[in-house]
Amino acid sequence: MDPQQWLDNFEAKLADLQRKSADLQDNLANSQATASSPDGAVTVTVGPNGGLLNIQLGHRATELGPSRLTALIMQTSRAAQKQASQKVLAAFEPLGEGTEALEMVSDAIPDDEAPVDEERAYEETEPEPEPEPVRATPAFHAQQSRPPSRPRGPRPADDEDDDNQPW
Repeated sequence: MDPQQWLDNFEAKLADLQRKSADLQDNLANSQATASSPDGAVTVTVGPNGGLLNIQLGHRATELGPSRLTALIMQTSRAAQKQASQKVLAAFEPLGEGTEALEMVSDAIPDDEAPVDEERAYEETEPEPEPEPVRATPAFHAQQSRPPSRPRGPRPADDEDDDNQPW
């Protein structure tokens, strides 16, 4: 292969790599995902890194109760995170095809989790009683504003005693 042909091939590969890199950046920026619960009570949007971007609660959400709503939010969030991670993988494939880097990104995507036991996840639980509030009394405030007392006695007459020295 002559040097000019080698240089032309190298420049073509470099241009292809630059294009794929630019596509990757664009696709990663657009890899957010939105998932909704089957009943429409919860809609969650996450970014490419799985971080929560938005959460919307539908009218049905108020009927679910705290534990059922929490379970539904978590389930919907996981679905959105899985979608986002699959988009990230698809964006990275053209650039990392056949590399260990692509395998590493692929391995980072969580497997499908076991289905949630809806009966158990949505059980209404008794709310824990709130603790009694601490009521501050005037004596309590007086104790808090005074420094702790220390025994006072005569100071040693020794000139070498220097309270400012840590040793």
